[in-house]
Parts: sequence; C-alpha cells; structure tokens
Amino acid sequence: MKEKIVFVTGANKGIGYGIAKHLGLSGWQVIIGARDGQRAEKAIGELKSAGIDVLGWVSIELRDLNSIEQAAKEIDAKYTGLTLLVNNAGIPGDMSVDSAHTELSDIKETLDVNFIGTFALTKALMPLLAKNEGRIANVTVPSEISPYWHPLAYVASKAAQNAMMGVMAIECQQSNTPLEVFSVHPGPTTTDLNGNMALPGFHDIETVGQKFAELINDGLNHQGEFIELYPIVKED
Repeated sequence: MKEKIVFVTGANKGIGYGIAKHLGLSGWQVIIGARDGQRAEKAIGELKSAGIDVLGWVSIELRDLNSIEQAAKEIDAKYTGLTLLVNNAGIPGDMSVDSAHTELSDIKETLDVNFIGTFALTKALMPLLAKNEGRIANVTVPSEISPYWHPLAYVASKAAQNAMMGVMAIECQQSNTPLEVFSVHPGPTTTDLNGNMALPGFHDIETVGQKFAELINDGLNHQGEFIELYPIVKED
C-alpha cells in the first residue's frame, strides 16, 4: 500500500494549516513547511494535540533558491515516502494599489515567491514524487480576471503558477510519468493574507481544509484539472 505522506508549504497558519490538519485527520502523515521555527513548532504542537501524525517540519523560504535547494535535499533524505506536495505558501503583494500604481519591485518580489520559488521547489521534488507515483496540488486562484478583486502582482503570479501546472500536467501525460499535477482554488477564505476579510461568500480555514482533504481522498485522477472548492460569489 502506498504511503500517505504530505509536505504542505506555509502550513504553520492560514489555509496551509487547515489543509495539514484535515489531511492529518484523514490519515495522512504531515510534514510542515515554514519559514519560522517558533511558528512551526507551535503549529506542530496544536496538530499533535488533535491526534495528527506530524513527521516534522522543514525550513523553507520561497524567495531564497538556496533555502529551497536545502529543503528539497532534506525531504529527499528524510522523507523518502513523500506522495503529495501541496504548494500553498505565497505572499499577497501590495493589494492596496491598482496596476498603474504597482511598483515593479512588488511585481518581482511576488513572482519570485509565488511562481519562481514554487516552480523551483516543485522541480526539485518531482523525481521523488514521480518515483512514488505521487501528486502535486497547487493552491491558487483563477487566471480569469475577477471584476471584484484583482491585485496585479498576486493575480499575475498565480496565472504563471497555473500555466506551470498545465504544462507539467500535459508533459506528464505525454511522457507517461506517474505524477498527477492539478490546481485547487479554495474560494474566498478569511485568512491573514487578506487581512482576515469576512464578507458574504467567504469560508473559514476549517471548512476549506476539510473540503481540500475530501478532494485529495476522493480516489479520482485530477490530472491537469483546475478545481474550485468554493467558486467566487458574484456581487449584486
């Protein structure tokens, strides 16, 4: 029987924590990816109190390619049974400005973390995941532009991430690589990322984490799919 070991980036809080918790509650062994050791240990304590099998945590900073390389080496060495990578970690960019007032530095920083860092980690772990006939799930937003919420740096970085998913998925199919790659849009969720925004149609971390775990455990092949857990509710 294939092992159920997941590495979730940005798992010490927010949606990543909810995903780690509910995958753990459904029988997955969890590896926490985080930038801050104190926050990681706090999250691990809470998860273990909930009865979750946390294998440990890996230090990773997605804007730092050396950090990503070290994290991938640690996972390769210590967690050889890894079967699922959840690319959750990311930064929001400056959500307070329109595109005409967006700084180039903000575009670059957001792309460095959300796209380049995510790609570098994914690329580094693909051989191990393919060996274990595993999966990669990217937590993202639609590439289509919403009239209600569209900060340029963030949307552009996630559109690039979505393109990465689509290309990798079709290449895995064409080369018969035993690796499943797909994207998941949680829908509007109240988190630190958006200043704990709680508007009509928003869901909490527990609800999203549970729904994500149900998707992962549904036994279906989602190669190349873009799955919306909770579609954005249109305003009147």
